[in-house]
Amino acid sequence: MERYVEIERSIITTYRKKIWTKFIKSIKEFDMIQDGDKIAVCMSGGKDSMLMAKCFQELKKHGKMNFEVIFLVMDPGYNEINRQKIISNAKLLNIPITIFETNIFDCVANIDDHPCYVCARMRRGYLYNKAQELGCNKIALGHHFDDVIETILMGMLYGAQMQTMMPKLHSTFHPNMELIRPLYYVKESDIISWRQKNNLEFIQCACKVTENYTNYDNSEIGSKREEMKSLIKKLRQTYKNVDMNIMRSTQNVNLDTLISYRKGGKTYHFLDDYNK
Repeated sequence: MERYVEIERSIITTYRKKIWTKFIKSIKEFDMIQDGDKIAVCMSGGKDSMLMAKCFQELKKHGKMNFEVIFLVMDPGYNEINRQKIISNAKLLNIPITIFETNIFDCVANIDDHPCYVCARMRRGYLYNKAQELGCNKIALGHHFDDVIETILMGMLYGAQMQTMMPKLHSTFHPNMELIRPLYYVKESDIISWRQKNNLEFIQCACKVTENYTNYDNSEIGSKREEMKSLIKKLRQTYKNVDMNIMRSTQNVNLDTLISYRKGGKTYHFLDDYNK
């Protein structure tokens, strides 16, 4: 049996409950895929997007939906080692990738104010453009459960707002394009476990802005997201289900107990109808 077949089988056997079932749950619960879709599965070369690509291959193989996929890799300026690592892993995992180049890393290298935010926006714009060029109507990104929780906390602690990373959304600047996040319920620890069990080695953050810096956990810094990872890790020591409760809080919002909220570009305040 070829190695990629064993890796594929592990997703629907060993990790059926922790990865495959949650992948399917996200797609069904949030109605992410419809018949006739052509989806650009966007791969950065990291563990999350590589796993997502394999899940899509399994869905194509065993699912009942009629849709197409393109495994799209954008090179934002990787060094040769990282680029070849992505190509080698794609070959190992039997994923037929389409690569295109950009100069995003060079563009953000000298930006001092929120370079990670600028980089993320540029990446998404390039991915939308290329996906449209290839005839796709959706792009799939590999954001997982922990990314969602971290986003919620960052919004509250640093942005003074309550918001979440949505499981899917319409593109603002690319008509008829949609973004989906099929790993929405998959925890990062389970992705790491899948990677380790299969003895896989993927690229880490390859950004030129953060590659020379590490925090106390020996992981890259460059955004507040790493601080959120550390905070959630500490909170779990006190209450192991704290991350799930943070997620559920976004699904159990009581508008009667909020001072104000925004919807459709309009702000609503509890005093607006307090005396009615």
